[in-house]
Amino acid sequence: MLPLALTGSLALTGLLALSACRFAGHDDPADKARSLNTMAALPLHAYLPEPASDGAKVIGRAQWILGKQCMIRLGFTGFAALDTRSVESAYPVRQGTITEDDDMPGDDTPYGVVDPGLAAEHGYHNRTPETSGQPQEWPADQYTALTGSFEPGDSHVTHGHRIPGGGCLGQAMRKIYGAPPQAMKVGGVRLSGYYSLALELWHDSRERASKDQAWKKADRAWSACMQKQGFHYADPDKASFDSRWFGHKEPSEKERKTASADARCKLDTGYVPAVHSLEARTQNAAIARHEQRLDALRTADERAMRKARTINAHPPR
Repeated sequence: MLPLALTGSLALTGLLALSACRFAGHDDPADKARSLNTMAALPLHAYLPEPASDGAKVIGRAQWILGKQCMIRLGFTGFAALDTRSVESAYPVRQGTITEDDDMPGDDTPYGVVDPGLAAEHGYHNRTPETSGQPQEWPADQYTALTGSFEPGDSHVTHGHRIPGGGCLGQAMRKIYGAPPQAMKVGGVRLSGYYSLALELWHDSRERASKDQAWKKADRAWSACMQKQGFHYADPDKASFDSRWFGHKEPSEKERKTASADARCKLDTGYVPAVHSLEARTQNAAIARHEQRLDALRTADERAMRKARTINAHPPR
């Protein structure tokens, strides 16, 4: 199940919530659960970028074009030979910090495992491989200049030039989008990006929906189903983030059995349709309350896209 302190990492664009009538002819609970168990099936998805979309690639290309020019101005003359096409689908990491695998359980769906067969094979380690961007290592001095991320002892000055806020890539985004909105906290994490409002509303909507008595009833029905099979968890989050599943590249037999039972109980109790309807309704209410601000975000996206296309077609010198 995907926590919304999304980190980070963060981004999505696309559809509004799928209405119940779309599924009127679907009798298979598994089909219905799979259809609803996506980020795109929730209304706020329309206000978040899709990392693998063509639009995101246009923005990424422009960001690296401007970032390259900034790095040259900061004295990294070797960047004059950088082919930005080689890095526009990558995100920078500090040299020596890449880890081989993410051992944390979880996936990229809002409600966790819903396919008993897949769960029996992968347990809760069911993340989709990242295709929209890959980490690329940079030496510490270049990394800090690119990102404006500093460790203790790092200088904020390089080659006699002060590193701009957010580094060269952050400065590039400000040139494309304009000044970022006021920072806010989402699930205890401070976010200052251009999509922080949508992420905050998503997090708050989940919090509000999960306190609804109907959501709690769905949790109880799922928990009772699990208990009949010998698994004792109050809700699906408790199962998917059981500490026993952490720190392992491959799921244990216990994890696979638990995840498979979890998925079966979601199907048997109608868990996903029940909680999805609550969350979609809560998100729609949040959108209605913040319509002007969200529309302004969408307008800013369209303006940034036009600016990025101009930068890509006619890179400034």
